[in-house]
Amino acid sequence: MVIGIVGLGLIGGSFAKALKSNTNHKVLGYDISQKAILESKLYNAIDGEIDENTVTECDIIFVALYPQATSDFIKMFADKFKKSCIIVDCGGIKRKICEECFKIAKDSGFTFIGGHPMAGRQYSGFKYAKDNLYKNAIMIITPPSDVKLEQLASVQKVLKEVGFSNIQITTPEEHDRIIAFTSQLAHVVSNAYVKSPNATVHKGFSAGSYKDLTRVARLNENMWTELFLENSDNLIFEIDTLIANLKEYSDALKEKDSDKLKALLKDGSDRKKQIDK
Repeated sequence: MVIGIVGLGLIGGSFAKALKSNTNHKVLGYDISQKAILESKLYNAIDGEIDENTVTECDIIFVALYPQATSDFIKMFADKFKKSCIIVDCGGIKRKICEECFKIAKDSGFTFIGGHPMAGRQYSGFKYAKDNLYKNAIMIITPPSDVKLEQLASVQKVLKEVGFSNIQITTPEEHDRIIAFTSQLAHVVSNAYVKSPNATVHKGFSAGSYKDLTRVARLNENMWTELFLENSDNLIFEIDTLIANLKEYSDALKEKDSDKLKALLKDGSDRKKQIDK
């Protein structure tokens, strides 16, 4: 097939590298950065560029851009995609992008499927892209209700070729509700955690716990601001729930209430064991 990759940063670049390493598909790339295009060509991650002419060749296009940029790209080329083309976005939120792009796709005759690769690094840019980033990773997809089985099969085949071992199908609403907890809250907590005045003097006193909790504190503030705001209702719920839970620990400490603190700690430990089952 001819597969297009739009956005040649960490996510899109990793798709391109994985496709060229593991398949015989022709890979075309698109990025507003000429540097990213040149790097992709030098690495042999793409066979050519996507433009108004070559976009008509694409059988599947993975769009790895910020949500608004994804919509803008699809609008720009809506009348150029061939009718059998399947477009899969790789953004971190699904409701807004799916609501808008399901309609554009239906009006123009191609197919749009929401997607979210559960893999990444704390760095961005093509130079950090890896051909094994998606090895044994999860890919969440949110297809339209009228998607054809053979279309899902085509997407699944390519996703497995680049390394994904688990493909989850859900709705945009469920995706955004759960991702607020599993990903977005974790980034907020990590980013806030390092703002302690003791963060500047931790060296020599930190080990695995500190590294685990701070790994995603370093982030792309432009991208995450857009993602957080577009999923604000779900993320606010998770933040407020966490604050309420933390207040219970703080109150127990202030009151020197060992029984209450012990109960809170046991409850959390038991909950983790239950979840892991």
